[in-house]
Amino acid sequence: MQQIHVGLIGYGLSGSVFHAPLIHSMNEFFIRTVVSSSPDKVYDDYSYVSVVPSIEELLAEPDIQLVVITSPNSTHYSYAKQALLAGKHVVVEKPFVNSVQEADELIALAAERNLILSVFQNRRWDNDFLTVKKCIQEGVLGDIYLYEAHYDFFRPQVGPKWKEHAGEGTGALYDLGPHLIDQALQLFGMPEAVSAELVKQRPGAEVDDFFHLVMHYGSLRVVLQASSIIKQAGPHFQVHGNQGSLIKYGMDPQQSDLQRGLRPGNPTWGKDKEELYAEVTLGRNLTLSSRLETIPGCYEAYYQGILNSIVNGAPPPVSAIEARNVMLVIEYAMQSHNQQRVIALPKNV
Repeated sequence: MQQIHVGLIGYGLSGSVFHAPLIHSMNEFFIRTVVSSSPDKVYDDYSYVSVVPSIEELLAEPDIQLVVITSPNSTHYSYAKQALLAGKHVVVEKPFVNSVQEADELIALAAERNLILSVFQNRRWDNDFLTVKKCIQEGVLGDIYLYEAHYDFFRPQVGPKWKEHAGEGTGALYDLGPHLIDQALQLFGMPEAVSAELVKQRPGAEVDDFFHLVMHYGSLRVVLQASSIIKQAGPHFQVHGNQGSLIKYGMDPQQSDLQRGLRPGNPTWGKDKEELYAEVTLGRNLTLSSRLETIPGCYEAYYQGILNSIVNGAPPPVSAIEARNVMLVIEYAMQSHNQQRVIALPKNV
């Protein structure tokens, strides 16, 4: 099969640590061109690629079939629109765009031109989330009444990255919220209502560095939270049902593995430490606790899905509509924060 030529826009953390290594690990893809203001950084990793300073130069290359956008959030909409108008399939780093209106326009444009438009919600393939998802779907815990997922870090000083400074699509809710929200939507679908609180906690914070978001589903509550000043993090996941509970500490290792130079196919790729296996407690009268082995993570599954979409016409691994629904929850969360009340979602969303 002829290789699919890829154009990569941006070579920061997302482009250099996640997308380029995952794409490069698959023989079916060939990274042809990168848009970057730091060509030496790109050449150090991939000496054979072409590095150009502008998206227009990349889009002018007829052999490029897939464009991957990893530039700042404020550019996602305009770059994705330009790429679609140039006849390219598009992968966008999360968050998809900065508004539902922008998402709807891009979805319509991709459909009109019969092009793939997908968003890199890689945390669907975290090892801990895959384990939690399997446990819930198999009914191990019974009916679920409380689901909590946290991203808690200790970064007490505001950093220099654009995500931590005032601007379009910045702050913790736009940065970390899409991961947690997308996972929740995969498990439970769209909520009936949302309530949220956004806070600037650190000295000098320009944007929210803490959020607490509750998604309402009848008697089920989904609690999603991120904070930058947690010295000793609690569980990453807590799931409680009428038959038992699951508690899971630690984070999926694939990001740190990629940063250390490991790639899919390595014997330890995506595997959890045994001491971090989830603790599952079952039983109403006789309590039984056990450790549940973590399913290995597999970020490469995302680009395997993109390949299948381009070659075989299969649905993309993350649809643009699914990513649009993440943005919808974020918009209602911001409305809830601003109005200090629970916001009910329309039934037809």
